[in-house]
Amino acid sequence: MQGSGFQSEDPKDCGPAAVRAQLHTILSSPDFIVPARLRAFLTFVVEECLAGRGDRIKAYSIATHVFGRDDDFDVLNDPVVRIEAGRLRRALERYYLLSGRHDPIIIDIPKGSYAPRIERREDGPIAASAPELKGPPDLQPPPEMQKAQIWKRGLGAAVLAIGIMLISAVVIARMMDDGTQEVSDPEVTLAVAPLSNLSGPEGVSLAAGISDELLSQLARFKEIRVIARTPIAAGREPDKKTFEASYLLEGSIRVAGVRLRVAARLLESRTAKVAWSQVYERDLRETRAFEVESDIAEKVAAAVAQPYGAIFTPLSSAAAIRLPENADTYLCVLRFYQYRKVLNREEHATTRECLVKTITSSPGYSTGWAMLAYLYLDEDRFDLNRRPNGASGAVRAREAAERAVTLDPANVRALQALMTVLFFSRQPEEALKIGEQALALNPNDTELLAEFGSRIAQTGDWQRGARMMEDALARNPAQAGYYTGLVAQAYYMMGDDKRAVEWIRRADLQRFSIYHFVAALIFARAGLSEEARVSVSQFLKMRPRFFDDFRGELAMRNFNARDRAVLIEGARSAGFPVNLVSN
Repeated sequence: MQGSGFQSEDPKDCGPAAVRAQLHTILSSPDFIVPARLRAFLTFVVEECLAGRGDRIKAYSIATHVFGRDDDFDVLNDPVVRIEAGRLRRALERYYLLSGRHDPIIIDIPKGSYAPRIERREDGPIAASAPELKGPPDLQPPPEMQKAQIWKRGLGAAVLAIGIMLISAVVIARMMDDGTQEVSDPEVTLAVAPLSNLSGPEGVSLAAGISDELLSQLARFKEIRVIARTPIAAGREPDKKTFEASYLLEGSIRVAGVRLRVAARLLESRTAKVAWSQVYERDLRETRAFEVESDIAEKVAAAVAQPYGAIFTPLSSAAAIRLPENADTYLCVLRFYQYRKVLNREEHATTRECLVKTITSSPGYSTGWAMLAYLYLDEDRFDLNRRPNGASGAVRAREAAERAVTLDPANVRALQALMTVLFFSRQPEEALKIGEQALALNPNDTELLAEFGSRIAQTGDWQRGARMMEDALARNPAQAGYYTGLVAQAYYMMGDDKRAVEWIRRADLQRFSIYHFVAALIFARAGLSEEARVSVSQFLKMRPRFFDDFRGELAMRNFNARDRAVLIEGARSAGFPVNLVSN
C-alpha cells in the first residue's frame, strides 16, 4: 500500500473499487448483524486505509470521528474504541464463516490494531494495518505504535525496554477486548417482551412465531434500537437494558377454537403509561398460521415504530418518556417529523440547526444524515432559509444522503433521502431504482411508501403514485399533510376535480408555499374563484420570485411534456403571472 492508497488499475486486483465493493457486500449482508455505530467504524477505517492514512488510525481518531467523542477524549480511561473493535472483529468473523466464506477479499481488524487488514484469498495480504517504520516523518505511525513495534522486534537496551514495556502495557490495556461496556446509540430504545400465551398448548407456537416475526419487523425501522427481552426465569432480575429502554412493547395471545386474539401495548418505561394499545383478531381457518403471524407482526411494528407512529409522539409529550442518553438527538428526530408536518421557514431553520448539532456529535448516525439531507434539499426546492455562501442546498443534500447510505446501506430512511435527492437532481430513473431497493427492505414503512409514490406520480404515473400515497395515509393517518396535498395534485393531473378539491381541503399546510400553488390550480379549475384568488395571493406573498424561472421549477420536479403543459395552463388560468418568454 502506497501513501496515497491503492494504486492498481487492474480490475482483477484489489484496488479501491474492489475493496469498496467488498465493504458494501459486507454492510448489505443479513449475516453482518451490527448497529449503525459499528458499520460507521468499519467504513471509516477502510476509507482511511484506502486514502493512505492507515498509519494514523488510532483510538483517538475513531472516537472523535465515529463515536462523536469530544476533542479531549481520554484514550486511557475511556475503553469505547477497544470494546467496539472487539465486537466488530467478532461480527466480521461471523460474516466470513457464513455468507462471506467464498468472498474474494477478506477485511478484518487484527487484534492489537484498529486499522483494517485487507487480503485477497488467493494472493495473501494486500494491505497491512500499519506500515513499517520508514518514509517521511508525517507518515510515521504514532509514538505508541512505533514503540510497540520496536518492542516486538526485541531491541533490548535496558532503559529503552523498560520505557517501552510501560507504554506497551498502556497500549495493550486499551486494546483488550473484554466486551464489558455498551455504547449508547442516538436512537430511542424499545424493549420487546415475548408475547404471553394465555391459552393452552395450542397457543405456544403462535406466541413464539408472532414474537419472533415482530422482532424482525421492528428491526427494519432504523430510527429505533430494538432490545429483545428474554423471559425472566424464577428468582432472577430482569435485564438491566429493559429498565433503561425508553419504551416497552408487550402483549398476549388467546386461542379459542379457531379464533385468535392478540393484544399488544406500548408502555413508556419511566411512567408505565400506556402510549398505545391495539387488539387484533383472526379466524385461523382463513389462512395459514405463518401468514397470520406475519400480518399481525407487520401491523404492530408499523403502528409502533414508523414515522408519526406511537413512538414518534408530538414534542409536547416527549418529556414524559425515558429519553435515551443522547436525549437531544431523539428530540431532534421528533422535531424533524414535526417539521415535515408543517414545512415552514421557522421549523426548517430550527430543525436544520438541531440536525447539524446531531451529526456533529454523532457523525456515525445514518438517520441523522438522511434527515439533514431533506433539510438541505428543501432550501432549494421550497426556498427555505437558503445560505448565501458556499455549496447549494442540493449539493449538500446529496453529500449528506450519500453519507447516510454509506454509513448504513440497509437504512430505509437513508435510501429514501438519496432517492429524493436524486429525483430533484433530475435523475428520476436512478431515484426510482433506489426507491425500489428501499421498499424491498421495509414494505411496511409508510413514510417511504408515500414518498416513493409521490416520486412515481411526478414522473407521470399519477394513478399508481396516488394509489401508493393513499395506501400509506390509510395505514398511517397521522402522516404528514404534505402527502395529502400531493394526492390532491395527482387527482388534478388526472382530471378528477371533485377528488382534487376533497383532498386539498384535507391538507392543512397554510405555512407551506407549494400547498397554495397547488390549491390555486385546483380551486380555479373547479370554479371556486374566491378560494383560488386567496391561494394565489398567499403563494405570491410567500414566493414572489417563483415565476422568474417557472420552467426551471418544473424541470427540477421532472414533469413530462404533457404534465408541464397542464401545469402552465393551470397556472395561467388561476391568475399567476406566467411569462415563459423571459424564461
